[in-house]
Amino acid sequence: MDYMIRGTLEKYPVRFSIGRTTDTVEKMNRIHNTTPTAAAAAGRALTAVALMSFMLKNDNDKISAVISGDGEIGRIIATSGIDAKVKCDILNPGIQLMINDKGKLDVARAVGKGSLTVIRDMGLKEPHVGHIELVSSEIGEDFTYYFAVSEQIPSIVSLGVLVSADYKVEQAGGFIVQVMPDCEEEIIAYLEEKAGSIKPVTSLLSAGLDCEGIAKEMFGEYKFKVTEIKKVEYYCDCSKERIEKALIAMGKSELEALIEDQGNAEIKCHFCNKLYEFSRDELERLRESM
Repeated sequence: MDYMIRGTLEKYPVRFSIGRTTDTVEKMNRIHNTTPTAAAAAGRALTAVALMSFMLKNDNDKISAVISGDGEIGRIIATSGIDAKVKCDILNPGIQLMINDKGKLDVARAVGKGSLTVIRDMGLKEPHVGHIELVSSEIGEDFTYYFAVSEQIPSIVSLGVLVSADYKVEQAGGFIVQVMPDCEEEIIAYLEEKAGSIKPVTSLLSAGLDCEGIAKEMFGEYKFKVTEIKKVEYYCDCSKERIEKALIAMGKSELEALIEDQGNAEIKCHFCNKLYEFSRDELERLRESM
C-alpha cells in the first residue's frame, strides 16, 4: 500500500515528509499509457504534490504543480487534495524512450527548458501562485529551487521512479526535508553532506526500506518522530455534473454552436480518460438552463 509519513527531528527545527507512491504512479502509467520516460517525469511530479499535501490545512484545499517545458512531453499537471488523492494530466504521454549518458531515463530532455508553477487553492478569493524557471528539468532539483526562491525554505527534495523493461513501474517515491529558521549549523552541514551521499529513493525502496527506514537512512543518529501517516492513491473526482458545469461555462453561443455543428458531444476527462457522452436533448437542456 502506498503511504507517506510526516515528522520532525526531535531536537532540531527540521521537518520532513517521505512517501512510497509505487502503486499510485503505476495506476497513472496504466491510465495514460505512458512510455518509461514520460512515466518517470510525471511520476516525480505526482509524488511531489502528494508529499506537499501535508502542507494543506483544510478539507477543501488543493495543491497543483504545472511543469511546462519545450521538450517532447510538453506539459504535466499534477494535483492533490489534503487527503493525498492525486491525479495527473500529461500532454504527450507517448513520447519516445530517452536515455541519458548515465544510462538513466532522460527526464531532463523529455521536459526541456521551461517553468514550474505551484498553485495552492485555500478557498480564498485568489489562490497562492509560485512560479520559477526550471533549473535542471529533473523535477526534484526544480522543486528544491522552488522552495528556496518562492517560499524561502531551504529544502532537500528527492523524487524517483523506476520503470522495468516491460514498462511497469517497479518503484516510486520521494522525500522532502526542510530546515526551519534558527537551525544549528551542525545539522545543516550534516543534511548537506547527506543529500549528496544518500542513495536514490528507488534504490532504498528496492532494498526493502519503508518510509520509516528511509528516514533512519537520512537522519542517522539524529532521532526523529513521526507526527502523521497518510494513505496515497490515484483518484479522479470527475463526474458528469462537473462536465455539465464546464459546458455551461463555455457560454450560450458556444453551446449553441456545438449543438448546431455536432448535435451531441463526447468529452474525455484529461486526468482519468473517462468518456462522458451528451445527447442533443441533454445539450439543449443545458442551453435552456442558462
